[in-house]
Amino acid sequence: MVMPNKIAVQSSPWYQHRWPWLLMSGPFIVIIAGFITMWISFSGADALVVDDYYKQGKAINQDLRREAQAQTLGLKLAMHYDPSLGQMQGRLSGADKSSALTLLVIHPTLPAKDRRFEVKPDAEGKFSVMLPLLERAHWQIELQDGQRSWRLHGRWDWPKQKEIEIQP
Repeated sequence: MVMPNKIAVQSSPWYQHRWPWLLMSGPFIVIIAGFITMWISFSGADALVVDDYYKQGKAINQDLRREAQAQTLGLKLAMHYDPSLGQMQGRLSGADKSSALTLLVIHPTLPAKDRRFEVKPDAEGKFSVMLPLLERAHWQIELQDGQRSWRLHGRWDWPKQKEIEIQP
């Protein structure tokens, strides 16, 4: 009887094969991505969450009264933005134009990009402010008098809209 030849197979350690490393790379990448996501969520402040939401909710009713007052006065705001000049021109009609006004250009999510201007319209209700080039966003425009008795509020989709008209 003839015995078959036994071939000695040298088995290398597991860490020298590529398949264990390939199988372990998936969970390792997921763990790293989880830490990166956690770092992003904790490092950036959420501008949309308000600490005192009850007080903010009560303030909404005051804003509605201010908009009703603007409607009673028959206010209308027309604005035009010229990015080449970096200037926003506006015209307020239907109100006492002798008082100083506050113009707010509000970014939808980043409060650091909000702009506040004190404007004084002329006898025809025209005014202009220097406004640097804005990023593409759905900006909020708000105009109110110095005593905060009325308010005009509207949405401005820059750069699709070069002009905006706001009525209460």
